[in-house]
Amino acid sequence: MMNTEKNDRILAIFLRGMRGEKLTVSSLANEYGVSPKSISRDISGIRCFLAENREICGHAELVYSRSDKCYIMRFDDFLRDSELLAVIKVLIGSRAFSKTELLEITGKLRRFTSTRDKALLDSLIAKEKYHYTEVRHDCSEGVVEMLWKLGGDIRSRTEITITYYKMNRDRVTHTLHPVSLMFSEYYFYLIAYRASDTGHMPVYFRVDRIVSVVEHRTHFELDRSIDFDEGALRRKIQFMFPGGCRTIRFEFSGPSLQAVLDRLPTAVVLEKNGRTALVEAEVYGTGIMMYLLSQGSWVKVVSPQDFVEEYKAELRRMAEKYE
Repeated sequence: MMNTEKNDRILAIFLRGMRGEKLTVSSLANEYGVSPKSISRDISGIRCFLAENREICGHAELVYSRSDKCYIMRFDDFLRDSELLAVIKVLIGSRAFSKTELLEITGKLRRFTSTRDKALLDSLIAKEKYHYTEVRHDCSEGVVEMLWKLGGDIRSRTEITITYYKMNRDRVTHTLHPVSLMFSEYYFYLIAYRASDTGHMPVYFRVDRIVSVVEHRTHFELDRSIDFDEGALRRKIQFMFPGGCRTIRFEFSGPSLQAVLDRLPTAVVLEKNGRTALVEAEVYGTGIMMYLLSQGSWVKVVSPQDFVEEYKAELRRMAEKYE
């Protein structure tokens, strides 16, 4: 009976350490009603176990912190409390997950903080979690599971057929060769080539609008020359609007030039004249017009000429709505 109580106590202390609690010999001795020597032996046993099973336990160590005067579980590759806060804030701000998925993910992350730090973390995210509003989802499996399924199809080069809701809510099917997953502006996107398209023009599908996926036995191959580079796309595209690649120039006179440069990773400032900067950027797709229009009178497009004409035509259409 005594050995059972001891084993249960050691397991409880081990799990508390894994959850990030700070462990002191005196407080544990008082809590479990045993001598400090017994707790010290328990901790020594846990440390030996972790040393002998480093691979299984994720290289965890129970170490003594002289500054805090307690034992703390340390992990080689896990996030610090400050990093966990930053990650959770980004997850909440993305609005990409259902509330159930968000609460489940953040709940798992907070397990790795200490009892004291859990309270601090909870106080910093409580209001955002309560008021969290997800983007509308059509995928029946949830975004997280759908992403994992599509990721497997991309890796195995499996041809798939998706059932999908278009922007106008028409329900359609597409047979695709999936090549990449990306996140942009609240949504995850599947990037794929249509199975029937020998020209290999990429098409984009919002993952939250995918109702179902049928995986075929057919596998596909891609030549290196047409294999998709999502890193290059991310540098040049805005709002995931497809289209050709071109170099544009515009004048910007707003208060935060840095915000523009951050938004357009390929942008460079060619010259400055007072508060006005001439900016050049290589962009992909038509979403750049939406972004520049959002800057109002701070922007004047200057080249190429076909883009200038497109921009002016859009401004005229906007003005006509107020005539």
